[in-house]
Amino acid sequence: MSEQERHMRQINAFAFSAWELHMFLDTHPNNCEAAKRLREVRKKLTELTEQYEAKYGPIHETSQNTSRWAWITGPWPWEVEANE
Repeated sequence: MSEQERHMRQINAFAFSAWELHMFLDTHPNNCEAAKRLREVRKKLTELTEQYEAKYGPIHETSQNTSRWAWITGPWPWEVEANE
């Protein structure tokens, strides 16, 4: 597994955790510990996403720190595999 794939897996894990905590707080809105953990997870997710995008380009075409068309400037998935 490449470094880029590991980084993306880490982002996906934190995104999943954030979603699960968000859903938990829908049914337990007064749970301060869960709310605190959600803030921590979202902060880490933002950091990881910014690091990933700085190194590999935008994850989504609506990423915050890139131009609207930046997603099209990198190689397409089939171009990356052919070059390895």
